[in-house]
Amino acid sequence: MPGMTSHLKIDFVSDVSCPWCAVGLGSLEAALRRIAPDVTAELHFQPFELNPQMPPEGQDTFEHLSQKYGSTREQQAQSREMIRQRGAEVGFEFSPEGRPRIYNTFDAHRLLHWAELESPARQAALKKLLLKAYFTDRQNPSDHEVLVRLATEAGLDAARAREILASDEFARETRERERMYTDAGIHSVPAIIINDQHLISGGQPVEVFERALRQIAGAQPSTVAAA
Repeated sequence: MPGMTSHLKIDFVSDVSCPWCAVGLGSLEAALRRIAPDVTAELHFQPFELNPQMPPEGQDTFEHLSQKYGSTREQQAQSREMIRQRGAEVGFEFSPEGRPRIYNTFDAHRLLHWAELESPARQAALKKLLLKAYFTDRQNPSDHEVLVRLATEAGLDAARAREILASDEFARETRERERMYTDAGIHSVPAIIINDQHLISGGQPVEVFERALRQIAGAQPSTVAAA
């Protein structure tokens, strides 16, 4: 691919409690595998909270979605099955029963911020473990014991994770990152920002990501395009 940029910086703005973010990440990674080794990418996960006011105990999923979207149980079941199928296409397993509750995800984002400082690879590992814990294993992503265990599985220090969770460390930095993206006009996720100037919105199919990534990698630095 002559003239193609060999390396992309990708900011994946998402929430742990967003099913389309799990689908979008699977699609993006599949697309990156297709265009390798001609194009490589440095992936960073950025915070976004769908429900920043959610209390610690969370809320029943049906109740929450019904209040937010006016959806019935049948509509939610249909949506859940569609998302389950899209996830299966990119290798992500959603529990057929769905998630029992919606939880506050701020502490998970604080740990992801710390993980990025440790290494992007560990941040990516933690992000995937968080998505699996919530959507596949139906676990509570706001539970500190769950978070410490997942951090450890991602290769991070358990004692340091506990220390962060027991304090408000990285709260200010996480809030600032969240505001930066919402101030930039991002109000739904996933939002995938490439080289700080190209935006791909939503849990797109693999082919859409692949086509956009190839176009962006071959674009001149001054070119701004949205996919």
